[in-house]
Amino acid sequence: MLASISFAQRQRLAYIDFCLLFKGAIYRQDLINRFEVGLSAGSRDFNLYKELAPENLEYDSREKRYFQTAKFKPLFEHDARRTLIKLANDISDGFDAIGDMHFPVESPSSLNVPDIFIVARLVQAMLNQRAVSVIYTSLSSGSAARELVPHAIVDNGLRWHVRAYDRKSNSFRDFVLTRISKVTLKGEPEVNELAERDGEWQRMIPLQLVPHPKNVSFPTAIEMDYGMENSQLLINVRAAMAGYLLRRWNVDCTERGTLEGAEYQLWLQNRFTLRDVDNLAIAPGYTVSK
Repeated sequence: MLASISFAQRQRLAYIDFCLLFKGAIYRQDLINRFEVGLSAGSRDFNLYKELAPENLEYDSREKRYFQTAKFKPLFEHDARRTLIKLANDISDGFDAIGDMHFPVESPSSLNVPDIFIVARLVQAMLNQRAVSVIYTSLSSGSAARELVPHAIVDNGLRWHVRAYDRKSNSFRDFVLTRISKVTLKGEPEVNELAERDGEWQRMIPLQLVPHPKNVSFPTAIEMDYGMENSQLLINVRAAMAGYLLRRWNVDCTERGTLEGAEYQLWLQNRFTLRDVDNLAIAPGYTVSK
């Protein structure tokens, strides 16, 4: 039946499906505002969606919005990789499920693509400020149940993480999405578990990047690559993300720029000004100054 529906209406149905999957609920006005359609057209879209997937949503007359049911199964197939990129860039439309325009541009593949339903539950928890119970498999202790309070999904260039308060260690940490095998929504978190209390996430630190002093023969080329001004690139990043960026860009973080190899084209010049940043431990050549 979907094949016989107009492209425009399939877009609206995919948006309803997307909101139910990732937000757990949708107002009729959300659809009307997103697509600038009339009230009657919006009502027809919800009625058609319910006809196609009667067990996917239920209407709460008190809150005046549609909620995802326990029997929810997506009406459309949402591509996990595209959806994660859209969520990371705040493009929440679900249109990839009906065939986005494809451009001949490719990017390196990540290690693995997380389960779309795991991602959806975590996003629901973040948007509604809920804790979650998960089954997480770590390198050190194997599979075990953990309670987390997630607040952000992070792309480190190789794989996806969820940034969350971990009730086991009583600290904010990163958890690899593909190592999470089950997510159950729990109650509201404590104040100390919210993103506002994540110091490494809230703290912005400056990174002063310059062409590598030994590995680059023509630094002007590197200056052009990174849009440097006065032979340097100064960027502010979250302390929790700094190590990921430095490792992704192969930035030499040694004291005097001593890493050898053509892959090290940048050097972190202001490493001495960075203090107490746990994430920097994964950056190439970084050691704590004594």
